[in-house]
Amino acid sequence: MSETIGALKPVKDEYDVTGWCRNPESLSIENVEKLRESIDRISRENRPEVVYEQGTNVVRAVHGCHLFDETSAKLVRLPLLVELAEALVGEPVYVYQFKVNLKQPYEGAAWPWHQDYTFWRHEDGMTDDRAVNIAILLDDTHEGNGPLRVLPGTHRLGLIEAAEDRSRSGDWRKHVSANLEYTVADADAERLEKEYGRELVVGAAGSIFAFHPSIVHSSSSNTSPDRRALLLVTYNAVSNAPGSSPRPEFLVSRDTRPVVPAEDNFL
Repeated sequence: MSETIGALKPVKDEYDVTGWCRNPESLSIENVEKLRESIDRISRENRPEVVYEQGTNVVRAVHGCHLFDETSAKLVRLPLLVELAEALVGEPVYVYQFKVNLKQPYEGAAWPWHQDYTFWRHEDGMTDDRAVNIAILLDDTHEGNGPLRVLPGTHRLGLIEAAEDRSRSGDWRKHVSANLEYTVADADAERLEKEYGRELVVGAAGSIFAFHPSIVHSSSSNTSPDRRALLLVTYNAVSNAPGSSPRPEFLVSRDTRPVVPAEDNFL
């Protein structure tokens, strides 16, 4: 394990400074195709983990797939992902959240500017932001099909919250829709973008990235004929596990045991 952490030091150094990084290794196309098959099948099922674009039957996201899908359950134990997460967080981790955000051709709506940790702190009681999002591109992703946009370095600013008191709705659906409960105001995001710059998370299917829970990020609508599927596994430090959360388990995993890596190829 120490050898792995040493090999990942340049990645961790970049992550610590910018709040995001690209992993030098990618997921094999065979494993990407296996995941696509699972996500496509789940998307056709009538279950609460499947979320739709507002007022439509267009699938926007699927959640908690590792709890009921064998392929997804194997993925979260892949050494390539677990070792990266442990290197970035600095201790054993467990799966806090699993989701696939889907942007269908011409129909996938944008995600407004926000910080993930805002939700986890206020809704779940997570004490610190010692977690990491591991993102896998399941489709070739380019500027036109709604890629993730990050403002590098903003993870060091802490939570950027509205000045006014915010009343929580208690409705988890407002945490997964285009109308998010907690956002960073456009004016604040514009100011931060001028100061910190903006980067796009783009690349070929199978590319692996990591980004910090407190980094300010968003994504644009899909204006292209190409679908954009982004798989996200959030690994949280075992010592940072929150108490009970009112949100469903497919948004907040209750099993906080450290992930034990499995075989390299999960097909």
